[in-house]
Amino acid sequence: MRYIFLLLSITVFGQQFKKVDFTKMNAQVSLYPSEKLISGSVQYDFEVKQTIDTIKIDAKNMEITDVSINGVVVPFKNTGKTLNLFQGYQVGKNAITFLYSAKPKQTLYFVGWDYSNGVQQIWTQGQGKYTSHWLPSFDDVNEKVIFNLSIAFNPFYKVVSNGKLISATMNEKGSAKVWKYEMQKPMSSYLVMLAIGQFDYKTLYTASKVPIDLYYKPEDADKFSATYKYSKEIFDFLEKETCFKYPWEVYKQIPVHDFLYAGMENTTATLFSQDFVVDETGFNDQNYINVNAHELAHHWFGDLITAKEGKHHWLQEGFATYYALLAEKELFGDNHFQYELLKNAEEIKKASKYDTIPILNEKASSLSFYKKGAWALHYLRESIGAKNFQKAIKNYLKKYQFKMVETNDFLAEIKKVSPKFDTTKFKTEWLESKSFDVQTAVALMSKNKVMKQYFELQKMQNQSYENKKNLFLTVLKSNDYFILSQEVIYQLIDVPFEQKKELLQLAMKTNNLKIRQAIVESTKQISKDFKTEYESLLNDNSYLTKEIVFQQLYEQFPEDRTKYLSATENVIGNNDKSFRTIWLLYACLDKTFKPEEKPKFYDELLNYASTQFEATVRKNALEMLLQINPTDEKVLTSLVNATTHHKWQFVAFAKNTIRGMLKKEKFKQAFTTLLPNLPEREQNFLKGELK
Repeated sequence: MRYIFLLLSITVFGQQFKKVDFTKMNAQVSLYPSEKLISGSVQYDFEVKQTIDTIKIDAKNMEITDVSINGVVVPFKNTGKTLNLFQGYQVGKNAITFLYSAKPKQTLYFVGWDYSNGVQQIWTQGQGKYTSHWLPSFDDVNEKVIFNLSIAFNPFYKVVSNGKLISATMNEKGSAKVWKYEMQKPMSSYLVMLAIGQFDYKTLYTASKVPIDLYYKPEDADKFSATYKYSKEIFDFLEKETCFKYPWEVYKQIPVHDFLYAGMENTTATLFSQDFVVDETGFNDQNYINVNAHELAHHWFGDLITAKEGKHHWLQEGFATYYALLAEKELFGDNHFQYELLKNAEEIKKASKYDTIPILNEKASSLSFYKKGAWALHYLRESIGAKNFQKAIKNYLKKYQFKMVETNDFLAEIKKVSPKFDTTKFKTEWLESKSFDVQTAVALMSKNKVMKQYFELQKMQNQSYENKKNLFLTVLKSNDYFILSQEVIYQLIDVPFEQKKELLQLAMKTNNLKIRQAIVESTKQISKDFKTEYESLLNDNSYLTKEIVFQQLYEQFPEDRTKYLSATENVIGNNDKSFRTIWLLYACLDKTFKPEEKPKFYDELLNYASTQFEATVRKNALEMLLQINPTDEKVLTSLVNATTHHKWQFVAFAKNTIRGMLKKEKFKQAFTTLLPNLPEREQNFLKGELK
């Protein structure tokens, strides 16, 4: 899973899993969006290996009734956190059944059901907050179970869960459709999922004949190809590179609204953010490829083999990050691969002043687990050779499939294929050290010709322009990998336009989106002699480029504002509507542009700030509205409503914005006037801030 800041922690009930082994769950659940309720019946098969006083099942804030073990009703205790069992079980095989219901405050999200318009979805996010908030299960990752779910819901929606869809039929009353999913192999509870929405899907088959179901909203049909580009190629590569066949029967990918992170590797069914659903232009700004490869790689590293405890979390995130990079190398070549390693190394180095907890520590940052962990693997692979590394991975996966692992298990497999490699030293220097070996990283990247040239260019930053002009011209004419030309452009930032004009024109003529974007990012003042060429950037296939260029031109050439507004009026931009919301801001504030349509533009912004849109769209719209009319009751109402959203990033934005506004008396009065008309939860927040 990518960008998870709430790392997987572990609750071990006195190492219960050593004495009791839960093997299979069969659950039938129903969901009621109007009440934000889930209820159902659960059966667990389990084996008692040693005498034990109490057996516990995690169940957060649930109502539990009708508990029976081996067909006999038994006493139990519901602590609000766990279902505790004291009697009725025996050494050997057992089965427990019970009914439950819950209104989860986290982990199971009912998106859009409070409102009559907009998208309505239900989805789960188990890692970091635990599946036990919506399904009685196990917070201890060491307890691996075969999970089978049957889910009853409105037949006009699609319901997705882990495993193979066995049947989808109407219930006896004809009131709901029941989707029955089955797994063949065990997994940790945090990987159990469900997703419900109005989806279509297309199926493709991998080289090994595994079906991949790729979901999308019907209105996003024209974005399907750009969103899921290279999905089959990524899958085929990971099977080939790991030398280990995909360990599950099926694979599904489902984009959902207001997902908390980029993606989540639920076994056989990855959920990912709707923000990665893009058209061909948006693909050039932000695409799903890396997240796609990362979450799929987890199906080997995390789902198949799972870290025993938090300190070994890099065995999941570091591996998934590295194998995603290897997949990109297969798709885009070694120059791209090295550049991605470089960006990761620069991020690690930049954070090194305050990020000092080593990888092998459960309190390590996500940066350490993910990117520093990936770098450790790259060093290891380069040190022992790709073939030895591949052989060790194959043995590692085969030996520990469906089991728990720790770092020494992995290093033991490395030692077997490369006896002379000092795994103890590797562990000390790369996994237990708080530092990052920048010198070694640069040396490894410098094996690549382009990266070596790049580092040489960087060393020229403090040289005079005249000393490096001819080299810069050579670079821009060479048509080499774009980062060399980008570096040239960035070193020209403070050079007067007349001196660098020839180089900028050469860079523009490359027609490389990344090089042209570097010009956009590095241009502070647009010379009139460069204006026409700069305007051509509005036609580049990048919403990010269009956004920056539009704002630069609008601000620096007031006499042409109407022209720029007209030229970009139909551009919406990426999923977050960043371009459109910025355009609407300028259209509302510009006194000469379509004055009769100003109310329509303003209402469009207000609409984007409403609950029918995703948090990213709402945030962008609110930022614009606060610049236009910050005391508008509708704007303030939307802002306060955001404080109750489930997405913590959006909540933080709203709360911090309100706190800043309350420092001024006019906003205190505006919020005080608004207070009586707000729902109770929003009132409680605002009352606390006003005090």
